[in-house]
Amino acid sequence: MSSQVPATAPARRDGDSPLSPLITRHAPIDRVFHWITALAVLLLMASAFLPIVGFKFSWVPLHWITGLVLTAAVLFHLVRASFFQRLRCILIRVRDFGDASAGRRAAKYTLAQKLMHAAMGTVVLVVTVTGVIMLAKVDTPLWKRDPYLLEASTWGVVYVLHGAAALLILMLTMIHIYFSLLPEKRAYLRAMIGGQMTRDEAAQFHDPNRWSGQRKDDPRENHE
Repeated sequence: MSSQVPATAPARRDGDSPLSPLITRHAPIDRVFHWITALAVLLLMASAFLPIVGFKFSWVPLHWITGLVLTAAVLFHLVRASFFQRLRCILIRVRDFGDASAGRRAAKYTLAQKLMHAAMGTVVLVVTVTGVIMLAKVDTPLWKRDPYLLEASTWGVVYVLHGAAALLILMLTMIHIYFSLLPEKRAYLRAMIGGQMTRDEAAQFHDPNRWSGQRKDDPRENHE
C-alpha cells in the first residue's frame, strides 16, 4: 500500500489541519485593503468620467478626497508587500511562462494573476503619483492651490500621464470584474470576500507542493 500524500493534500506539520477542506488564500487585512482600493478606484472613475458623459455634480471634492484615500492605501500596500509579505511570490519570472506553456500548475499566483497585478499596480502607481502632483491645482481646507508649481509644459505631461493611466485602469477594471465572475474563477472571488477556498478549487490551478495555503510560513512557498 502506498503511503504517498495525495496531490491535493499538504504535508502534515505541527499546528496544521491537513484534512481540512478549506485553505486560506487572503488574510483579513489584505481583503480590507483590496476592497478599500476597489471602492476608491470605482469612485475615482465615476467622478472622473461621469461628468464627461453629461452627469453634472460636484465631483472635485469627491475626486481629491478619494484620491488621498487611494494614496494612503497604495503606501500601505507598498510597505506591507515589501517588508511583511513575500514580495517574490508575486514577481513575474521566466519560470512562470514555462509553467504556463507546459500546462503546469502555479504556486500561489498564476501567470495571468501576476500579469494583471503588474499592469494594475503600475497604472495605479502612475495615476496616484500624478494625482498627488495635480492636488497643487485644487483649493481645499488643507492647502491653497499653487498652479505655478510646475511649468506649463510639465503640467501637460502630468495631465497626459494621469489621463492615460485612468483609461487603462478603466479597461483593466472591466477585465478584472469579467474574469472574477466567470464560473471557473469564482473561487477567487469568494476567497477575496471570505479569505478561503476549498483545497480542490485551489488544486485546479495551484500546485499544493508549492503552495498549500495552510500556514503563512509554509516552506512550499519558498519554491515560488
